[in-house]
Amino acid sequence: MFIHGNYSILLPICSFCLNIFTLKPITCVCSFDIEKTDLYNIREVKKMLINNDTIIKDDDPRIRQKSQDVPLPLTAEDEQLLRDMFQYVADSTDEEKAEKLNLRPAVGISAIQLGIPKKLTAVIVDSVDKNNEPVRYQFMLANPKIVSSSVQQAYLEAGEGCLSVEKEHEGYVVRSARIRVQGFDLCTNKMIEIRARGYLAIVLQHELDHFDGKLFYDHIDHDNPYKAPEDAVAI
Repeated sequence: MFIHGNYSILLPICSFCLNIFTLKPITCVCSFDIEKTDLYNIREVKKMLINNDTIIKDDDPRIRQKSQDVPLPLTAEDEQLLRDMFQYVADSTDEEKAEKLNLRPAVGISAIQLGIPKKLTAVIVDSVDKNNEPVRYQFMLANPKIVSSSVQQAYLEAGEGCLSVEKEHEGYVVRSARIRVQGFDLCTNKMIEIRARGYLAIVLQHELDHFDGKLFYDHIDHDNPYKAPEDAVAI
């Protein structure tokens, strides 16, 4: 999972969204309408409880375990898990729900953080498009993989955080500034290709790192934690 910044930026979550700062419509790239759908009641399979107590931390050796591909079409169990992970991310940005349900704010979470070594991840990210218009990216991904990445690099000036990491780790996490990701998306119920740049690219790389048992602080130069390439983009 990926944590960053003010968790109010992800509200509301729906397929016809409002920019909470301007109250104007915001483009959403996911047709899945969470406002009109109770994710926990649309299936017979029992939901999984996800909160700060059930998410494994970096002192648990399972977090370093490599994840495996899941079969497609998704099994009922895997579909449920993806929906529950997506629901966690959505609920975690609601201060009232987060306090009531013991959730830490997040923009993404991967299955291995629940001790399940499967290539499943859920992401909800607010950003802007090429016309500088607000857009919300929402994905429930199975077997996503990076198929290309830019030579140019990028990093978050404020650093990265993670639900599985409670201790603060200062320093820049330098990643590719642009990537292409392919995988099955349960939001749209089809195979997709994501062309991501900037913040979304950072978030996706963070989540896919979990599939290889990597954590964000593995990328920090501990001898010079704030070292960044000269041409890297600061976000």
